[in-house]
Amino acid sequence: MVANIGHGVSEIADAVASQMRDVAYVNAMMFTNGAVEELAAELGQVLPPPLRYSYFLCSGSEAIEASIKLTRQFWYERGMRSKWKIISRVPSYHGNTLSALSVSGREHYRTIYKPLLTAFPRIPAPDSYRHPGCEACTGEALEKEILRQGPETIAAFLAEPIGGASSGAVVPHCEHYRRISDICKKYDVLFIADEVLSGMGRTGRWFSFEHFDFVPDILVLGKGLSGGYAPLSAMVAKSEIVEQLARSSGYFNHAQTYSHTPVICAAGTATLRYLKEHRLIERCRELEGCFFSELSRLLRYQVVGDIRGKGLLAGIEFVRDRASKEPFPRAERFAERLVDKALENGLILWPNVGHVDGANGDLVMVAHHFIIKEEQIGALVSLFEFSLQQMI
Repeated sequence: MVANIGHGVSEIADAVASQMRDVAYVNAMMFTNGAVEELAAELGQVLPPPLRYSYFLCSGSEAIEASIKLTRQFWYERGMRSKWKIISRVPSYHGNTLSALSVSGREHYRTIYKPLLTAFPRIPAPDSYRHPGCEACTGEALEKEILRQGPETIAAFLAEPIGGASSGAVVPHCEHYRRISDICKKYDVLFIADEVLSGMGRTGRWFSFEHFDFVPDILVLGKGLSGGYAPLSAMVAKSEIVEQLARSSGYFNHAQTYSHTPVICAAGTATLRYLKEHRLIERCRELEGCFFSELSRLLRYQVVGDIRGKGLLAGIEFVRDRASKEPFPRAERFAERLVDKALENGLILWPNVGHVDGANGDLVMVAHHFIIKEEQIGALVSLFEFSLQQMI
């Protein structure tokens, strides 16, 4: 999910080393620098308008925190100071810092920290496998929650356009986001798209929201933005939001020591150029058919309830009973045991639990690098199948 272009790419290593020999660090509150301007311009070439301005940080959690603060400051400086609440979804994951964890719907991460978390409102995430046609799938759940809380208090709706590990790569219908976008506009609510996992080509488009008919107000990126060669994330905002701050206070009331650091930005620019030059986003899209065709071999096993995803992002959900979709009891730790068994066999999978009801539910994520070959996809699934056979 992070090392999307593979390891040991000399172009990235050379770019980072060159930047270190030039300017390694300047304080972003006082100076801009060539590397950050270059990265913003390179990213701007693939951003759909009116997304324009980027703010670079070191992790997805940091970028989510910054997006929450930017949203609050935007409404504050517009004179709508009662707007502060962020509506998010369950299940979901947006980071491990306190505000990011507050808007996350991953209960086993939140439990011991609950006294420290802000009680932001949350709604069910769409789940076309278990609950097709539900209010979460149609968008009605969002409108009901906005009205329940009071539109004058809601600053933003935060969501992963295509689900990450918490929901197992759920892909909502296009109509879902048309409805969500209409609701956000109706009640003056910003839409924050968390694409830390699903962005930067993972789903076969530069950004996963491009599979749907909407553009978010704020976009959050991470993981594949630097291919894992440096800790790098980004918060990208529409021109309207940044221009509001420019007209009023004149600045974004936020700062971190390593925001916009030249070295991490150099890694990001080199990664973006590598993705473009080697047509890896297109390759990710072209491999989707082969990827999911091979994964469908797993459906011969009754414990495999659903296989879903987009591009080179897949979620495989396991069930005790396929007909009823009953999950395994949490005590059986099915996902964790499968991941351990797969690792023994030379296959790395990423587990998640608790997506069904906060405690139960087992799934794994498969998200290989973009340079994988078709025959390697077949070998990957064979290892997966062998590990599953040993489990059952």
